[in-house]
Amino acid sequence: MVKQQRAARTRQALIQAAATVFAEEGFVTASLSTISRRAGVSNGALHFHFANKHMLAEAVEAEAAEAVRRITEAAQARQGGSSLQSVVDATHELMGSLARDTVVRGGFELAGDTARRGEPSPRTQWQHWVEDVLRRAEHSGALAQGVSGADGARVIIAATAGFGVLGGQDASWLSRQTITGFWEVLLPRLADHRDLDALVCAGSQRPAVLPPRERPAQERSAQVSPDR
Repeated sequence: MVKQQRAARTRQALIQAAATVFAEEGFVTASLSTISRRAGVSNGALHFHFANKHMLAEAVEAEAAEAVRRITEAAQARQGGSSLQSVVDATHELMGSLARDTVVRGGFELAGDTARRGEPSPRTQWQHWVEDVLRRAEHSGALAQGVSGADGARVIIAATAGFGVLGGQDASWLSRQTITGFWEVLLPRLADHRDLDALVCAGSQRPAVLPPRERPAQERSAQVSPDR
């Protein structure tokens, strides 16, 4: 049991370190030795869990995709019939995750890396969800007259992708204030006027209390055994 727990901690440390390195250096430039050093484990321990860099990238993207799934499902469950409010809420949560979660950030950065084109990605998962919700919003009459679900989805997807890229250099692009301002501009053009007063651009949920920021991997290395 102790060995299994140690192995799980080591694997998670490697995924966290890989996400950070991929976000900073890109997939092609990132080296396994840099990742293992960031995680505070030996190269042997890394290869025990991941045979190559592609497998590490897949693990990062899988965890990021799971985070997107949790965000979108929770937003839909809270809102029930309000498609547009669920997208507003999910956008706030996703941008917050990009700001504070290294694995989500790394997964989205990998999605934009030309070396990873064609691979399943959390960005694609987000795109498909937004397209589906806006399609349903159009069919239910929740969109403004003359606005199609496809056009609305394109604007939202393009904007959130841009916020993610810009947020890598300046976290203010991912702030609740910035995302609220985006929705204040977009919703009057996107939503049916009868529903507009009920929509909350700042998100219908109070901001979550953020956990303490993740310490750098080198600070954790003393707690992560290099054993498998």
